[in-house]
Amino acid sequence: MVVPAYEEEGRLAPTLAAVRAHLETLEAAPGRPATWELIVVDDGSTDGTADIAAAAAADEPRVRVLRTPANRGKGHAVRTGVLASHGRRVLVTDADLATPIEELDHLWQRMDEGAGAAIGSRALPGSRIDVRQHALREALGRAGARLIRAAAVPGIRDTQCGFKLFDGDKVRAAFERSRLDGWSFDVEILRFFHAQGWEVTEVPVRWSHQAGSKVRPLAYPGVLADLLRMRVGRPAPTRLAVPALFFFCAFLLYAGLWGALGHGYLADSGSDQAQWEWFFAVTADNVAHLRDPLFTDLQNAPLGVNLMANTVMLGLSVPLAPLTLAFGAHVTWAVVLTGGLAVTACSWYWLIAKRFVRSRWAAALGGAFCAFAPPMISHGNAHPNFLVLFMIPPIIDRLLRLCEGGRPTRDAVVLGLFLAYQVYLGEEPLLLAVTGFALFALAYAIADPDAARAVARPLLRGLGIAAAVSLPLVIYPLSHQFFGPQSYHSVLHGQVGNHPMALLEFATRSLAGDPGVAASLSLNRTEENAFFGWPLVLLTVAVTVHLRHQPRVRALGCTALAAAVLSLGQNIPLPGTDRTLPGPWRLVARLPLFESVIESRVAMVCVPALGILLALACDRLATPRLRSERERSRRLLGWTALAAALLPIVPTPYRTVERDPVPAFITDGTWRDHVRPGRSLVPVPVPAPADPRALTWQVRADFGFAFPGGYFNGPWGPDRTGIYGPEPRATSDLLNRVRERGEVPDIGPAQRRDFQADLRFWRADALVLDPRDNGAQLRETVTRLTGKEPERTGGVWVWDVGAGS
Repeated sequence: MVVPAYEEEGRLAPTLAAVRAHLETLEAAPGRPATWELIVVDDGSTDGTADIAAAAAADEPRVRVLRTPANRGKGHAVRTGVLASHGRRVLVTDADLATPIEELDHLWQRMDEGAGAAIGSRALPGSRIDVRQHALREALGRAGARLIRAAAVPGIRDTQCGFKLFDGDKVRAAFERSRLDGWSFDVEILRFFHAQGWEVTEVPVRWSHQAGSKVRPLAYPGVLADLLRMRVGRPAPTRLAVPALFFFCAFLLYAGLWGALGHGYLADSGSDQAQWEWFFAVTADNVAHLRDPLFTDLQNAPLGVNLMANTVMLGLSVPLAPLTLAFGAHVTWAVVLTGGLAVTACSWYWLIAKRFVRSRWAAALGGAFCAFAPPMISHGNAHPNFLVLFMIPPIIDRLLRLCEGGRPTRDAVVLGLFLAYQVYLGEEPLLLAVTGFALFALAYAIADPDAARAVARPLLRGLGIAAAVSLPLVIYPLSHQFFGPQSYHSVLHGQVGNHPMALLEFATRSLAGDPGVAASLSLNRTEENAFFGWPLVLLTVAVTVHLRHQPRVRALGCTALAAAVLSLGQNIPLPGTDRTLPGPWRLVARLPLFESVIESRVAMVCVPALGILLALACDRLATPRLRSERERSRRLLGWTALAAALLPIVPTPYRTVERDPVPAFITDGTWRDHVRPGRSLVPVPVPAPADPRALTWQVRADFGFAFPGGYFNGPWGPDRTGIYGPEPRATSDLLNRVRERGEVPDIGPAQRRDFQADLRFWRADALVLDPRDNGAQLRETVTRLTGKEPERTGGVWVWDVGAGS
C-alpha cells in the first residue's frame, strides 16, 4: 500500500492504525496476501507528518517511510512510493481514507477476475456517498470527469477517486513512463493502461468527503494543462523534424515569391494569381462589411459573379480574412501556397505513419511524395484548391475507422463535418478523392472479398450518417451555386485528357524536366497532371508485384492504374500515330459534376496511391528481416531504385517575375473624380481571363468601383453553359480584337449604337486605358466611339461618359 502524505499530522495516525489493522486481518484470510508492506511518502511536509509516520515504522517493520526534501506534488509522491514497492499488487489510497480501507475487498475480487487495475468509483449506480462535497466542487468534478473521459481515458467515469488497486508490475511500468507530478497523475497512469490494452475496471465504493482537502481552485487550470500535454504528448525529434523539413522545402520552392512580396508574380501562373488574390480580397471585404460571401457585383457589372460557383475556397479565405485585411491579398496568397503545401505533406505523413508503416522516415517519404509530386507542383503555380488537400487524409482515416467499427456513430459524425469543410476548400478535389475512394474500394473488394463483405454494412451505415450531418451544412451554399444568380450547369473546356506519354515524361518543374516536351503533352504549366517519369512507373510496378501478397497493395496498384487510364480522356491517342482509341472516361463524361472535370486531373488520384506504395517499399527496406549478404544486396538495390525513381522528379523553385504596376490613377485615388457611387469604371479593353489587370486595380482601390467583364466562371446562352469570363458583348469583342490585332476598325453608326447600349447596360461613368498592348490603336478606337478626345491623368487615358459628361 502506498499512502502519499503532505501536512497530514491531524489524521495520518488513525489512518495508519486502521490500515494496519485491516492488513493484519487479511493475512489469515484465504486468497489474500501473506505478506504486505505499507509505504508512506512524506511529500516535504513542514508539520509533524514525518514524525507520525516514523513512529508507525518503528512499531512495525513492514511500514516504510520515504521523504522528499520539498513538496513536489501528489503525483511525484505516489510515483516515489510505487517505484519503491515490491508487491504483486499495489494499492494507492489517500491519507484521509475518504474511501474506507474495507473497500479493498471489492477491488481485490475484481482483480482476481483478471483486471489489470481495479479503481474505486463514486459515479457508478452502486456507489454510496456518505458525506458530500460543496455543490461547486461537485459540479467542477463532474465537468472535469467528462472532459477527462473525452480527452484521455474513454469509458472511465471517475478517475480521481483516491483508492486504486493495480497489478504491481504493470503499475511500476506505468510510473516509470509517467511525467506528471500534480493532481492529474491518475489520468496519466490510466491512459497508459488504456494504451497498453490492460483492462481497467471501475468498482463502486463508499466515499465520504473529508475536511481539509489540498485541492485548491488553481488546481483545475493545472489539470486542464496536464490534459493538453497528455493529448498532444511530447513529440519525438523525428515528429518535429519531419514537419519542419516540409515547411522548409515549401518555403524554398516559394522563396522568390516571399522575397518579392507585393511586387512578385509567379511566372507560370498566367492570369490565375491575379484572380486568386482578388478572391481572397473580395472575401475579406465581404466579411469586413458583413456582405453575402456567396455573391458579388464588383466583377461582371451589373450581372455579378456567383462566388460559390467559383473556387473562392471559403474554408480558407474566410478564416484568413483578418490576415488579408491587415497585410493584403498578396500575403494571403503566399501563405496559402506555402502553408497549404507543407500542411498537406504533414497530413499525409500523419496518415501513412498511423495506418501503413512503422518507420517514421518511410512515412515522411510517402507524405513528401503526396504533397510534392509533379501534379501537385504543377497546380502549385496557380491552383491552391488542388494544393491545399490536408483534409483528405483525415477523411480517409475516418473511413477506415468506420470499417473497424470502434465508435461508428462518432466517427460518422466527424466524417460528415470533415466532408462539409472540404466542400468549402474545394469541390473538384473532393470529387476526385471520392472517385479514388470508389476505385480503391472496388479493387479491395476484388482482392479480399471476405474483408469487403465484413466492412460493407458499417461503412455504408456510417456514410449515411455522415451525409445526414454534412448536408445541412452545405445545402444552402450548394443550392446557391447550382441554382442561384449567375449559376451555370457545366464548363466548356473541351476534351483535355492526358497523352499516354505524359505519364512517363518529366514535368517542367521537375529536376529532369524538359519544358518543351512537357508543353507538347499538356494544356499549360498549371495542368501538368501526370509526368511521373518512367523510372517511377517501373518502380511502382515492381513494388506492387513484390508486395502483391498484401490485398491493400494490390488495391493501391489497381487504383493508380485505373486513375491513370481514366485520365487519358474520351479519346486516347496512340503514340506515333494520328489514331485514337475510345477511352473509359466516356462512361462518366456526361454525368452530373463529372461533365465539368478536366479529365487529365484524374491522374492526381495516382499521387496518394503511389505515395503509400513508396512508403511501404521504404518501410520494407528500413526493417530487414535477414542479415545475409543476399539480403544486404537486395536492400542496396532497393535504395538505388528508389533514388533513381525520385531524384528526377525533385521539384525546382517557382520562377517569379515583376508584376504589372498599378497606374497612379488608381493608387492615388484620382478615379474617385470620375466614377460616382453605384456606377462602374470600364477598363479598355474590357477585362477578360486573358487580361485580368483590372482585378488588381479594384483590390488597390479597396473595391470602390465595379467593372464589367472579369475573370470568373459564369453562364452563357439560354442553356446557361459555363464559360471562363463574361458573356460576350459587341463593345468588349470589338476592343479585344483591337488589342489582339493592333488594327483600328471601321467605326460606323452600328458600332456607336452598340457602344452606347453597352455603356447604359454597364452603368458606365468612365473608360480607362492603360496605354500598353496596342494602346495607340485602342485609344483611337475609343475616341471614335465616344466622339471626343480623352484626358491624360495618373498615367492613363480617361473618357468620361457618365451623365453630364
